[in-house]
Amino acid sequence: MVKKHISIPPIIARLLIGLVTFFNLQCALYFLFRPADYAPGFELTGVPGSSIIQGMGLLFIMWNIPYLFALVNPLKYTISLVEAVIMQAVGVFGETILLMVLKGEHPLVKASVLRFIYFDGGGLVLLVIALFLILRFKRTRTT
Repeated sequence: MVKKHISIPPIIARLLIGLVTFFNLQCALYFLFRPADYAPGFELTGVPGSSIIQGMGLLFIMWNIPYLFALVNPLKYTISLVEAVIMQAVGVFGETILLMVLKGEHPLVKASVLRFIYFDGGGLVLLVIALFLILRFKRTRTT
């Protein structure tokens, strides 16, 4: 019986990807199942506000599909990890631009967008580290 060699970099990468995916999906589920708790932070109210927040939750789930593939096997699905890094970066930069161009006094909206910037920024850092580990590991395996 041949023992399978366990490599540390892919394991660490999967842990990092798993953390980001977990927190992204947790946020999505809260938005889906507790929308009234989050609607006021976007100056939304009532049924329409809850529906918009639930729609955001669905979008978060959709956006995490590449993360799930990268989590399952970052060596095989490295392109999904690259996609996840790009998607996370688009989120951080897009949210930053939204915050900068927000007109008027909207302290709740500003605070909500700032939380997303921190949240997605932290996720971006973890995903970039995971991608670096995977690319470095692949490069050392082929040389």
